[in-house]
Amino acid sequence: MKSCLILLSTSIHSIMITSAQSKTISTGIGDIAVHIKVNPSENTPIIFLHGVYFDHHLWDKQTEAINDRTVITVDMPLHGESISNVPKKWTLNDCADMLITILDRLHMNKVIAVGHSWGSMTILRAASKHPERFQSIGFCNMPFKEMPKAQKMMFNMQHSMLIFKNFYMNVTGKVALFGKESVKQHPELLDFLKASMSKLSNADIRRIDKYVVTGADDATELIKSLKVNALALKGKDDYVPIPDPIKTTIVNGGHASPIESPDDVIAFCLKLF
Repeated sequence: MKSCLILLSTSIHSIMITSAQSKTISTGIGDIAVHIKVNPSENTPIIFLHGVYFDHHLWDKQTEAINDRTVITVDMPLHGESISNVPKKWTLNDCADMLITILDRLHMNKVIAVGHSWGSMTILRAASKHPERFQSIGFCNMPFKEMPKAQKMMFNMQHSMLIFKNFYMNVTGKVALFGKESVKQHPELLDFLKASMSKLSNADIRRIDKYVVTGADDATELIKSLKVNALALKGKDDYVPIPDPIKTTIVNGGHASPIESPDDVIAFCLKLF
């Protein structure tokens, strides 16, 4: 009888730990899908924001590994399940406001936040305006420098290849997102990218690139004035620079560290606790 009660107690605890829910939160830049793995612990919740062309599944390895606190993942505008009521124009500051709205609606006064690329850029701006809402923050593969004009022109010209969508996705993965060795050793990474990127229309991709990539302003001063404990991580083949003076971990791979070096990113997240 006692062993049965122990088994029942363990099963109930497991259900509490792994209970998950998804909800849609209305924000200034659309109806945003939020996925929550609820944990009854009083430990500070952690929230993950992905980069362009991916969705919340970018963080699957990390969210599976974290079981001592509530874990939230977000589908950014136009990505995943966040496709409704997205305005034609938005800025990275609007994305930062979106994040604060999500925290307000979830009644979370303070979180640990981890972002990849666009997600990092969003968290940086949110933490700069509302440092009291963040216990610590992690920047993965953050492109905080403004793109030079010549590079912007070249980037926009590449959109002409979108008529060959599969080719465009392959080039994006091999040239911009993944390290050469990563693709060589794990060709399935390209399939992972295509699974989320193929859901975006050509017009969506152009909009996302315009407001998130080529339209991003320089954030160097925001990094220098940040009042929240922060760590950074980048792939050794990543094109982004090191965000001095933030302590930065270098891992194998390119610009998509959460799936190229998942265990290293898990260890990185644990440091933020």
